[in-house]
Amino acid sequence: MIVIKTSQKIVIETTSLVGILPLTNPVIIKLNEITTFVQDKSKLTESEVDEIKKIFKSIVESGERYDVDEIEFWFENEGSWKVKEPRVRITNLSSYVQDKYQQTAHLRIISDDDCGCGN
Repeated sequence: MIVIKTSQKIVIETTSLVGILPLTNPVIIKLNEITTFVQDKSKLTESEVDEIKKIFKSIVESGERYDVDEIEFWFENEGSWKVKEPRVRITNLSSYVQDKYQQTAHLRIISDDDCGCGN
């Protein structure tokens, strides 16, 4: 909770940390891996895009989760990513891979019923 008191009014703002998922060390290590192998930080090649997808897939398959906004924030503040477009592309890839993994994981759970009746 943030309280700001001035002579004219008191403003109280509550903030919730629900939904905020700070990046874990294993995720940060993988983000550093992306930074290391991308040669030209102003544009991504198709092979780099494929590798980035594999890295995010390995993150979610290992059970790690991340907040896409935190991924974007990390790349903005990392220092070597001066051009916005590649940062946005990486952020979008992180979202795509995580969403795709969650959808397929959900489908696997549904298909693993014991009775074969679909319930």
